[in-house]
Amino acid sequence: MKKTNFLIVILGILFSQAQAQKFEELALTPPMGWNSWNNFGCNVSETLIMEMTDAMVKSGMKDAGYEYIVIDDCWQVGRDSSGNIIPDPERFPSGIKFLADYIHARGLKFGIYSCAGSKTCQGRPGGRGYQFQDARQYAAWGVDYLKYDWCYDEGQKAEAAYKTMSDALKECGRPIVFSICEWGESKPWTWAKGVGHLWRTTPDIRNLYNAEINWGGLGIVNIIDRQADLWKYAGPGHWNDPDMLEVGNPGLTHDENVTHFSMWALLAAPLMAGNDLRSMDNEVFEILTNKEVLAVNQDSLGNQAIRFLDMGDHEVWVKHLANNELAVCFMNRSEVEWDLEYDWKRINIYHLGAIYFSKQNYSIRDLWKHKDIGNTNEVLKEKIPAHGLIMLRLKMSKE
Repeated sequence: MKKTNFLIVILGILFSQAQAQKFEELALTPPMGWNSWNNFGCNVSETLIMEMTDAMVKSGMKDAGYEYIVIDDCWQVGRDSSGNIIPDPERFPSGIKFLADYIHARGLKFGIYSCAGSKTCQGRPGGRGYQFQDARQYAAWGVDYLKYDWCYDEGQKAEAAYKTMSDALKECGRPIVFSICEWGESKPWTWAKGVGHLWRTTPDIRNLYNAEINWGGLGIVNIIDRQADLWKYAGPGHWNDPDMLEVGNPGLTHDENVTHFSMWALLAAPLMAGNDLRSMDNEVFEILTNKEVLAVNQDSLGNQAIRFLDMGDHEVWVKHLANNELAVCFMNRSEVEWDLEYDWKRINIYHLGAIYFSKQNYSIRDLWKHKDIGNTNEVLKEKIPAHGLIMLRLKMSKE
């Protein structure tokens, strides 16, 4: 009997270690997908999610690397007598497992939303007190990704609350990416590595270029500023999350959408589209599926870009890539065009204190024009529109 009990304990420890290892091996590059909230809010349904799934495949988003379809708040309406979470029977008549199976059958992954508080932000039942029960239910349904919010926290400590849910996911028997949506209030970048795979660094994004809304929400450049100094906390399996994408939603110009998407790529941010995939035009599609920009985001080193030069309205950002390559962005925050002249030999580029660019000559590729534009032995001359940028990839020249 004693040997049997000992064996059970050992097997339990090994199982826990295996589950933890699976957890740590998830999201080795920033997750890419689509989330319902930015465009649809509470107006979610089985039909909508199925249509978005089909649109992601048909449009070519899946081929570009987007893989998660995530239902945000308002899919749940209560709990049964055993405490099991209940999906809205009118909006999701076939059940959540049916929806997960539908998504999986099309080669995509399924994500869901809950909250560490007693209620979600829209007043639906939260996960507090039901973490392990909910995790087992998510696993049974086939969930691959959980976004966990922070409303109605009732005085909980964020680190302890999210660790409880993290432990539940590690023991649920299914690999599930854990997205911590705590808005950066307790500086999760200092404690959430190993607890979650990504953590929000700011309040909610708004589809505005530059704004701080007193009732909540930040514009694109405001979020960039909040995340700029957090580069040392990002890496494979643990990402700073500046919130979902607003590309394709009303409110931003073409140049602002390009800036938004380019900077999220440079910041090694998760790329969760928030537009209506069924009706996006070719301009939006080309931004969201720019393979050269996506390659910067998905680079295997997992570095977040640093703000190398801050000249007020004009900024230079640098991201160190694999194979000693660099992504460099010249960002124009001003209301007028920037007539750029940049002498690569006069100003060296540094990364984490090491010189990667000095005497070497690099070839330069413009990732939005999709063409080579010279090398670093030449002065770079470009006209950058207001609220726009140029995004370059530098590769060591063989010459």
